[in-house]
This record gives sequence, C-alpha cells and structure tokens, in this order.
Amino acid sequence: MITTKPTLTSTLYCLELDGQSLTIEDVVSVARQLREVSYLLSPDAVTRIEASNALKQELIATKQPIYGVTTGFGDSCKRQISPEKAVDLQRNMVLFHLNGTGPISLPEVARATMLIRANCLARGNSALRVEVVNRLLYYLEQDILPMIPERGSVGASGDLVPLCYLASALIGEGNVWHKGIVRDVREVLAELGQEPLILEAKEGLALINGTSFMSAFATLATVDAMELAFVADLCTAMAAEALCGNRGHFAPFIHEQKPHQGQIISAQRIFSLLEGSQLARTHQQILAANEPLSDLTYLELNHSIQDKYSLRCAPHIIGVLYDTITWVRRWVEVEINSSNDNPLFDVDTRNVHSGGNFYGGHIVQAMDSLKVAVANIADLLDRQLELIVDEKFNRGLTPNLIAYVEKDDYEMGLHHGFKGMQIACSALTAEALKLSNPVSVFSRSTEAHNQDKVSMGTIAARDARSIVELVQQVAAIHLLALCQAMDLRGAENMSPKTQAAYLLIREYVPFVDRDRRMDTDIEQVVRLIRSSTLRQVVPF
Repeated sequence: MITTKPTLTSTLYCLELDGQSLTIEDVVSVARQLREVSYLLSPDAVTRIEASNALKQELIATKQPIYGVTTGFGDSCKRQISPEKAVDLQRNMVLFHLNGTGPISLPEVARATMLIRANCLARGNSALRVEVVNRLLYYLEQDILPMIPERGSVGASGDLVPLCYLASALIGEGNVWHKGIVRDVREVLAELGQEPLILEAKEGLALINGTSFMSAFATLATVDAMELAFVADLCTAMAAEALCGNRGHFAPFIHEQKPHQGQIISAQRIFSLLEGSQLARTHQQILAANEPLSDLTYLELNHSIQDKYSLRCAPHIIGVLYDTITWVRRWVEVEINSSNDNPLFDVDTRNVHSGGNFYGGHIVQAMDSLKVAVANIADLLDRQLELIVDEKFNRGLTPNLIAYVEKDDYEMGLHHGFKGMQIACSALTAEALKLSNPVSVFSRSTEAHNQDKVSMGTIAARDARSIVELVQQVAAIHLLALCQAMDLRGAENMSPKTQAAYLLIREYVPFVDRDRRMDTDIEQVVRLIRSSTLRQVVPF
C-alpha cells in the first residue's frame, strides 16, 4: 500500500512492497507516473526473502537436483549440473531467451512489469537475494526501463522471453530507456556508479519465470476499461438527448427487477446524467406530447414511446462490462500479489516445491472476457452514432450533422460533416470485434512437449490493450458527433451534467462548420478519456 514519506523539499509517496497488498491503482500510478514515488521492501518481505535464499544455499550444498538451479530448464530438467556451474547457467538462460519480436512495449508497460515482478518476488518464496529485488526498485526510481518486445510469450512458463529483457537490463546487457532516451545500459550504470548484477543460482529463473508482463498489460487494460464504462454511460445519456429520447428507459424500477449490479449501476448513472435535461424526456412527457387517441381507431404517434435497443438496452450492455471488471480486478490483484515462478522454497518445511504457478490461466480467462465486454461497448456506441448521423433516424437533425445553411447558400451540397467519421468508427469497431476472439483456446505444444498446454495469457492481455485503445477512439468519435448534435439541437437545453462534458470538449475542439480534417480532434478527446479528465468534470 502507498504511505506518505516526508522529505525536505516535497512529499514523496513511498510504495512499500510486501508481496500481498499491491493494488491495480498502485501499479497504474507508477506505470503512468501520476505521482512521485519512492520504493521500499517491507521488513517482513526482507526477512522472508533472506530466509528462502538461505534455504536454497542449504539445499544446493546437499547436491540434490533442484529444478533450474542445478538442473537444466524445461525438458532439460533431467540434466543435472554441479553447483559451481549454477551462475553460468542463470546467465545463459537469460541470453538464450532474448529473441522477442514485434514493437517495443510502451514505457508504462515496462514500469508496470518491473513493479509487479518486484512485488511478486517480495513474497519471499523465490530464493533470490534482497539485492536483486532492490535493484529492480532502483531502476524504477532512476527511470531505467528495459526495452521489451511485445511478442514471444505463450504465457505458460511465465513470460520467459519478455521478462528476459528485464533480467538482461539488470545484468548489463543491451539497451534501455533512461529518462526517455535509448542508451546502452552499461553506460547508464557507469554514470550512476553502479555495476551490473551477477545473478546467482535461481535468480535468473526467479526474474523471468512468471506472469508479470501479461499482468502489466492486464492491469492497465482493466483500469482503462473502467473508464470506458463511464464514457459509455455518458455517451448514452448524450445520445438520448440528441435523439430527444425517453429517459424513462433508465428508471430505477426497471433495473431493480433484473438486479445485475452492473446493470443497476449503469442505469443509475445514465438516469442521473439526464436529470434536468430538456431534450431527453420522461415517459409521461412523451405521452403528453402525443395527440390523444380519443374516438379514433388508429393514430400515428408524433413521438415514439420506445427508443431503439442501442439506447433502451444500453445499461444491459454496459452493465456486463461493470460486472466483468468486478471479478477481473479481483483476479488481476491476486495475480500481482502471488508467487508465480518455479520452483518455490518452503522455509517452514525446509523443502523446495516444483509446480506450475507461472501459468497464466486466470489472466487469459480474465482478459478474454474483458475483451468481449469492451468490444461490445464499441458495437453499442457505433450503433448509437449511426442513429445520430443518419437523417432517417436522427429526428430532425441535419444529414451527417452538417452545419445549417441558408437556402440557396453557395455552401449547400458541398459538405458531408460526419460521414467520414462514421465510416472510421465502423472500421475501428470491426477491428475491435475481430480481436475479441478468445485466445485461451489456442494453446500450442512447445518446448519439446514439456510446455504441452499453454495459457496464451500474454497475447490475450495485449489484445485487451488493443481493444481498449480502439474503443477509446470509437468513443472519441461518438462524443465529437454528440457535441455537434448538441450544437444543432441546442446545447443550452442539455442537462447540467452532460453539459459539463460538452463544455470540456468544446474547450479543445470547435464546432464543425465545414468539411475539415478531424483526426486531431479524435486525438484530443482520446486524451480526455484516457486521462480521466472527462470523468472528473462530470458531477455524480
């Protein structure tokens, strides 16, 4: 947990790692540098780490085979080596896994990976020196970040390939980011008066044989998905206003009769967002606006008493995301506070245990589920956008939300407004839906049939990250269209809460009065979503 630590010049946040209480919010704060942080291993963690390291030395002295310490790795576990070869074995293991491909992970992913790995090792079951964990924390404080390729892990024996880039930075191999600049790690260490680590028995394996890389992506994706759930509620409320919809669809009574907690939360938020709106009307207001049937046998109503599913059923869709996040958060936090390497050393019984805690089964299931829930938000918002821009459905708004022009004005017929934005939104949505296919069922046998059933957790977590990014862009396009619709409909008639969001966006993006490029507009609103700025201005 985070506690404050006073200094002479400012207040630092001291993050004390004990292997048991790290939160998703802690990880995001460090990964995205939301505050200045110093790091400390708890006294209990230091005691546990030292005890397991001592047990390792005791067992090595017996010359018994210990997996990955005095034996080879994977299917090579049947090959025992003498204790004096253990140091070379650890270095070689790091080097032969340096074969990652693809784009380099963002610095925020590297920071999250390092913090999570340090915390997992702080549980004290991995038989390495305190110095190794402290060196990871020192790198974080100095902003020395491994450059980790995204591809190469099947998420079974942990994230072997990605985490080897973390280990290689500690032993002085290759390039790192140092304060945002790519440099040789040995040069950075020399400037700081430090020597590369020489890994002892088990230490290389402890660093790379775990789920910390996939957990880094999972942690960041989970927090961003939480933000998207709020944004989807906001978009739905604004869409109800743009379409002069029925806010009675979000009345508490309806959702209390199907009491999924996420559905109730979403409906309550949308209902609250629409309080005071002069555009989205209550059911009774809609009834009053229609002509009475009187003695007629048939009457075409002026105002439909029910909206389309993408409005009326929005809480049932967004609610699934809220409920998914609830258990995904729990699973991710268990993972980032676990001993997820192999073997593990039991100080109480003086035994070493070989097992499979490096397996990413819970992360892959969590991320496969989160992917589907978030991708469905893209589909929901894309369908709402279609209603807003299409003159057949937008209840009197202009075609594609073009600006009003006087009859016979030269500009008539020249502009297409949000037509291109709707096409882009559809493309982004299709990509998000395509990526939502589950990865957990694509296990592959590898490493000479030793890793014959693998999790694919890292790919699922990366896909979740990608879907979140796509849906942020979908939401940004939709919000821009909604603000345009509000200008055409009358922004002064919005509810106070949705108007706060509208005014914030208008600080960054002007009304579209003629055809122009809008890619930078999308980027601006994505930043407002990702930074939580949009949520912070909307009162609940």
